[in-house]
Amino acid sequence: MSGQTTPRLAVVTGGTRGIGAEVANRLVAQDYRVIALARSYPKDMTEGLGVTGLGVTGFSIIACDVSDPDDVERVFTAIAELGTIDVLINNAGISTSNPIGRTTVEEWNQNLAVNATGPFLCSRAVLPAMLNQSFGRIITVASTASLEGAPYIAAYAASKHAALGFMRVLAAEVAGTGVTANSVCPTFVRTEMTVASIANIAKRSGCSLAEAEAKLATATPHGRILEIDEVAATIVDLVSSNDNG
Repeated sequence: MSGQTTPRLAVVTGGTRGIGAEVANRLVAQDYRVIALARSYPKDMTEGLGVTGLGVTGFSIIACDVSDPDDVERVFTAIAELGTIDVLINNAGISTSNPIGRTTVEEWNQNLAVNATGPFLCSRAVLPAMLNQSFGRIITVASTASLEGAPYIAAYAASKHAALGFMRVLAAEVAGTGVTANSVCPTFVRTEMTVASIANIAKRSGCSLAEAEAKLATATPHGRILEIDEVAATIVDLVSSNDNG
């Protein structure tokens, strides 16, 4: 932030809950102008709806479907009127679970659209201006499912592998430009998505929520469910670093 007369501008997709909301809050605390993108958000989060006056200070929200090319173009064109986007956090994501034999084409396409096409569309939208100013930070929240497979997550794992592959290409293309591209690959994090997974495990197996969480934790490198602030802190650290790839 040294030498900045105008606070830097950050966009966080999926920025109204979970990891995205925590990242947005941390960036606001560091004097960033933050715009959160979300398909839906709590009814009481009404500050900055639409585009007029967005992002002048603090925190604002715009409705956006990151898997829709037209919607992404509309929203990022509007945001660009406020100035160059300095930071993009590709956090929006979905997760489904089914054996391969019961994984539908719709489920497969939906995971790819949000988890892989979303980061591609948003990154493509901000990249030219970042390159022009020789500064930018693009961070995608991937997953340990970007690195390995596990039963019942074919659509999710494929989409997260695609997201990580895209970011590796992006990092190679921006090397030495002042723009950096990085991925964060957490295991299960205590978000609404994971809480729902724990409840589903408990329902299917007839065990308690605590027992279901313990079962899920055995599949993680840490042997526990990560907390949101741990992942958010890592993301914000990358925003402040010059690491690429």
